[in-house]
Amino acid sequence: MTETTHNTVTVTDERADLLETLAKHRHFLRFTTRDLTDEQAGQRTTASELCLGGLIKHVTSVERGWVNFIQHGPSVMGDFTAMTEADWAKRADEFRMLPGETLEGVLAEYTEVADRTDDLVAALPDLNAAHPLPKAPWFEPEAHWSARRVLLHIIAETAQHAGHADIIRESLDGQKSMG
Repeated sequence: MTETTHNTVTVTDERADLLETLAKHRHFLRFTTRDLTDEQAGQRTTASELCLGGLIKHVTSVERGWVNFIQHGPSVMGDFTAMTEADWAKRADEFRMLPGETLEGVLAEYTEVADRTDDLVAALPDLNAAHPLPKAPWFEPEAHWSARRVLLHIIAETAQHAGHADIIRESLDGQKSMG
């Protein structure tokens, strides 16, 4: 039986598996930023707009948004079909380091959000509790996601971006997370 202790709550079975898997992928994402300056964390090293600090900001935002969704439903995410070009431009800022942002600050915010998520998973009465998804062109109309499905999405998003971060870091200075 898988078991983990988060704060003072012992979590077993599926919740422990979810938390352990999410922690592993968070570690790999954070690890890509080891020993970097703020400037390096904001540097683009590939054809994409992505940088390491921006990836962590994005994953932080995604995790925060989906945890709010678990707790409060789709109203906290808004209607993506009604977003303006200005809304999309503002959202794009989460993929880059902005003036005045530091890697230390970005990582601290990620830790706060991660702790909140872990607390929620440990205390959630029912992983099957579901909400309708917000309106978005990428969601099937009338679809619902359970808390479990949302957590799996957060894990997948974190793992995907940890891979992106590894490529960016290797392009930056040759350092690899694995291998």
